[in-house]
Amino acid sequence: MTIKELDPQIIWRNFYLLTQVPRPSGHLEKIQQFLLSWAEEHGIEAFKDNAENIVMRKPATPGMENRQTAVLQAHMDMVPQKVDESTHDFEKDPIETYIDGEWVKARGTTLGSDDGMGVASIMAVFESNDIEHGPLEALITADEETGMYGVSNLSADTLKGDILLNIDNETMGEFVIGSAGGVNITASMQYREEAPEDDDVAVQVSIKNLRGGHSGLEINEGRANANKLMARFVRQAILDDDACLVSWKGGNMRNAIPRTATVVITLPKENLDDLHDLAAYCQETFAEEYRGVEEGISIELAAAEKPAGVVPAEIQDNIVCALLACHDGVLRNIPSIPSVVETSSNLGIVDIADGKASVLILARSSSETMTEYIQEMQEACFSMAGMKVEYGGQYGAWQPNFDSPITATMVQVYKNLFGEDAVVQVCHAGLECSIIGGVYPKMDLVSFGPTLRSPHTTDERCSIPSVAKFWTFLKALLKEIPVKA
Repeated sequence: MTIKELDPQIIWRNFYLLTQVPRPSGHLEKIQQFLLSWAEEHGIEAFKDNAENIVMRKPATPGMENRQTAVLQAHMDMVPQKVDESTHDFEKDPIETYIDGEWVKARGTTLGSDDGMGVASIMAVFESNDIEHGPLEALITADEETGMYGVSNLSADTLKGDILLNIDNETMGEFVIGSAGGVNITASMQYREEAPEDDDVAVQVSIKNLRGGHSGLEINEGRANANKLMARFVRQAILDDDACLVSWKGGNMRNAIPRTATVVITLPKENLDDLHDLAAYCQETFAEEYRGVEEGISIELAAAEKPAGVVPAEIQDNIVCALLACHDGVLRNIPSIPSVVETSSNLGIVDIADGKASVLILARSSSETMTEYIQEMQEACFSMAGMKVEYGGQYGAWQPNFDSPITATMVQVYKNLFGEDAVVQVCHAGLECSIIGGVYPKMDLVSFGPTLRSPHTTDERCSIPSVAKFWTFLKALLKEIPVKA
């Protein structure tokens, strides 16, 4: 059986179509054209706005014209992560999916159910002719994963809707009414390389097989960050083995906990055995420290071509110390809701080579003052290393509306359908609702969706039973959208 045959086929068939179209963040031309062509084929009004978003409109079914206009919203881009041995090209190749029991997964890559499931659900609603609903709009946004570009540039006259149904939450039966804000922190510097010692040899060191994860949803699970582990290893190699840093490549997305990091170092040939001992010691130590959380942490050494230049010792020491000292992980939970993370940071990308060094961090918080604090904390750390610190892509927290009418409607519909209570809560992930609510302050917003696990990782998976349950709920909800005031 393929995923196109799963129930409900109208969603899974559309999700399959999405897996065949490359759509990594930053490379959305193909998916944009696909969505516009798909809409034209189905006789659906659609256009691309000034911010690269795709907007669709569908009139109400007869007799439902007096309902409030509901906007179904999801993002078209996906996080491109793959296992080390994969040759997958996210800009060219389709995602290869398979069924594993009650889950749909991808072979060696992220699945793209974040937020392909949201987009496929929108397509299913707009394609259907047997669902009762009021006026509908769809907003399928661009580059959510790398800075929320699409909603950050959304015009106030693009949408006409009264209600926003964001389909980008990862647990069926959970309705999110608030989320953290975020800010990109970039530390950078340039340096003049120095020649390596004549008798030194070069070694490539790789830390692999970490779980990685979503830097909002899974930042509280204690998973290892490959850049932080590498900082510990490199610092010790400098102290014990006279190592010199040549280059560092760790992580590839600010919002994904890094799974791998690779450095090239030089050191005296007579210290090679000790470096191998250090690698074995660190691998054993890290495995023990993360027992029950990470399995199979690996530190691999391989001979490398001797470089023409290395990072000067003083700059090397400052940068490595800053990476060792910078905050990574949960800073604190919300005092009034201790089960929810309030403030965190993710040391997402380290890139050092050829006279340039950059460190990219995503900090999140639902508190404005704590956002300022963690920015100041990271700036102080990297400024002491002589690096220039800049901020970008900042978006505010989505403050919860506990009196949301659409949320109350959803809670009642869910109870009537399934005989159980839904969970209404806030989350630490960054959702586009915060920005959309700023552009459309009168809009009533809520986020929900089928169950996904481990988005932003190669273990990303989507629960098959939850999609069927979600579709039943979504169709019933659209029938109950309130009448216009």
